[in-house]
Amino acid sequence: MPTTPASPPITPPRFTTARLDALPLEPVYAEEMAAVLADPALYGFTGGEPSAPAALRARYERQCAGSPDPGERWWNWVLRVRAARDGEAGGELVGYVQATVRGARAEIAWVLGTPWQGRGYASEAAQGLVAHLASAGGVRELVAHIHPDHAASAAVALAAGLGPTEEWEDGERRWAASVTPPPAP
Repeated sequence: MPTTPASPPITPPRFTTARLDALPLEPVYAEEMAAVLADPALYGFTGGEPSAPAALRARYERQCAGSPDPGERWWNWVLRVRAARDGEAGGELVGYVQATVRGARAEIAWVLGTPWQGRGYASEAAQGLVAHLASAGGVRELVAHIHPDHAASAAVALAAGLGPTEEWEDGERRWAASVTPPPAP
């Protein structure tokens, strides 16, 4: 008898990669994340500007409350470097990943603070996110929107298994992938 998959939880399960812990977003991270996201260069492709800690906390409170649409999940994680490696400090937040999950489809995004870019963290986090969504979230289709001039973000999308499509939205190219669930143990 066919079964209907259960709705994913409102709070996303945490996941890990080789160097990162992806921790479910909480308002308590706002002050540290405001510093991580403080470089105006981060907003060159997406628009906007850095948020003050209080404004970021208010946004995190809204995000943690979840989507008003019961069929949609807002899953957000902050990324913490788990251990020191090659002289890098461990334990600090370096960015975030997010997924808007609707059934078997998720729209994903990632942002790394500029001091941590160029170390492979974004690709590692995006790959971990894709694997996590396929196994824990029941996601089978992934979508991301990337500015056509943002080569670094395009490289992250490719590393995560997404490819460019011919579709555009708000000046950004749609990238997409189908994912296969991991084999049952």
